[in-house]
Amino acid sequence: MELADPSFPRKPKVLVVDDDRLNRDLLETYLTYLGAQVSTAYDGLHALEVATSDPPDVIVLDVAMPRMTGIEACKYLKAHPSTQFVPVVIVTALDGDEEKIKALEAGADDFITKPYSPVLLLARLRSSLKLKHLNDQLRGRNQLLRQVLNRYVAEEVTEAILIDPEKHLRLGGETRDVTVLFADIRGFTRFTEQHTAARTVETLNHIFAELTRVIFKQRGTFDKYMGDAIMAFYGAPFPGPDDPLRAVQTALEMRSVFEGLRAQSDELRDLGLGIGLHSGEATVGNVGSETVMDYTVIGDTVNVAQRLQEGARSGEILISAATYARVGEHVVAKLLETRPIRGRTESVTVYALQGERKD
Repeated sequence: MELADPSFPRKPKVLVVDDDRLNRDLLETYLTYLGAQVSTAYDGLHALEVATSDPPDVIVLDVAMPRMTGIEACKYLKAHPSTQFVPVVIVTALDGDEEKIKALEAGADDFITKPYSPVLLLARLRSSLKLKHLNDQLRGRNQLLRQVLNRYVAEEVTEAILIDPEKHLRLGGETRDVTVLFADIRGFTRFTEQHTAARTVETLNHIFAELTRVIFKQRGTFDKYMGDAIMAFYGAPFPGPDDPLRAVQTALEMRSVFEGLRAQSDELRDLGLGIGLHSGEATVGNVGSETVMDYTVIGDTVNVAQRLQEGARSGEILISAATYARVGEHVVAKLLETRPIRGRTESVTVYALQGERKD
């Protein structure tokens, strides 16, 4: 009989911790015979050093040891990031409930009382290894899920979904004060006429990668790509007092990054970037169906931001008076005229954002 059942992906690594050399040698011989890769430690402190440098699949931990007891070592092991999910089987010579309670409170996954039969130890270790394998699979799938989600939504949205999926994966929304940003590549339609489809997609992806990196750097929530435009917003799912400022900082850095890309390639010299921002209340949440949904922001605030972007010339960043009121002390902006907004009865006072204040 082997220690690991067929579901375990490899030879299991077992750490045996006991201050009695004879006990260590006997367990090492027995577990090696059963197909394990065995390492040993002679007390609790040594166990921490061995386990954290090369995390095992399961730890057999004696209680009564010098320098650091097994109970104390278990607490540290369960608190350390590299060993917190490693099963710990406590071995004790005491048969009372008090010792078992201490072991469980320290985070032990199982315990066995001396003297024990080899068959019982084997059963306990096999059970612990099965739990370890299932936990590794779950963590691997969660990591893959996180990687997939991060390709489509901002990392903060991913965190919110994984923390409370029941809340964040249902349709519906809530009213939030947000700042919405639209950025559009000017002249890209003509670029597509002059280049192959493959080159067009390659160029667009390169530009989007650089601009989207700025959004994430400023802790914005990426919303979507729309042809040759990007939409993002600030203030959800986690609001902050500096959301509008981070939005305008994103716009300024986007403009700088884009100019850097143009300077590096003659191919991009005829392209430009127009950006629009507006702040106000909007509905934020999941829109769509139970099978396909989009975490987005909708409402008049979004429409105004998009219209400002449409009115921005190449290299220009237009912000509304509502956004300027939130960031005016931090930025330099030129007051323009009050402009009518298509589809909206009220006009909007517009500022051209020039940069951040240096003083």
